[in-house]
Amino acid sequence: MKSNKLYFFITISIWCIQSHAQQDVTFTLYNYNMNIINPAYAGTGENLELTSNFWRQWAGLDGAPRTWSFSASAPMGDKVGQALSVINSSVFVLNETDIFADFSYRLQLREKLDLFLGLKAGGAAGNIDLAEIGLDNDPIFSENVSVFNPNVGVGAYLRGERYFINISALALLKTGRYEKESGIVTQAADKMQFFMGTGYHLSLTRDLTFTPYFLTRMISEVPFSMDTSGTFDLYDVLELGPQLQVKGIHKYP
Repeated sequence: MKSNKLYFFITISIWCIQSHAQQDVTFTLYNYNMNIINPAYAGTGENLELTSNFWRQWAGLDGAPRTWSFSASAPMGDKVGQALSVINSSVFVLNETDIFADFSYRLQLREKLDLFLGLKAGGAAGNIDLAEIGLDNDPIFSENVSVFNPNVGVGAYLRGERYFINISALALLKTGRYEKESGIVTQAADKMQFFMGTGYHLSLTRDLTFTPYFLTRMISEVPFSMDTSGTFDLYDVLELGPQLQVKGIHKYP
């Protein structure tokens, strides 16, 4: 039996902020942030896993986009896993912090085939500092906006000896993010996000494994996106590989 170890992963990721419909921050290195997009991954590793990411664009410019995330995942016995994720993003006058807890349960289908089912619950706290704009005489921009929106998500993760398949749906509650009540109302609503992906572990040598991975992301009224990656795992210690993200293929109604 392997002894418990503490793994700390710091991943420098390329991020993008989905400006259409004010959707959530989008990772490009999903395979290092899986419990953030699929709660079924919570605690599926053998040990405690800590992951942190930081992204900043246009450094030196006031109000430039910045995002930071942290996630922790750990098993609780043989069947149950838990995870916690925190994402803080800011751009110009908008600052938002998402905090979610994940729980997963393992069903052993065969000797080397497990199905994990997960539940995500939490919320997003958003603040718009409209006073920073300096338009005190405009009633629309005279008061700051603060709002907290709870939300839930579900996911499933099928893990075999060589392959894995995952599927998840986030933001199941259609909540309004921002709203003004001073005569003129402006608001944006969260839309459900659907993820589906698969991968295969191909042993090239005794100490080298290649894993191609595909992930699709679909949101209503937002261009379809797909991530394709291939990582080489050397001695189960070092991972290297390219990644390609394709966006704007099709819009779903």
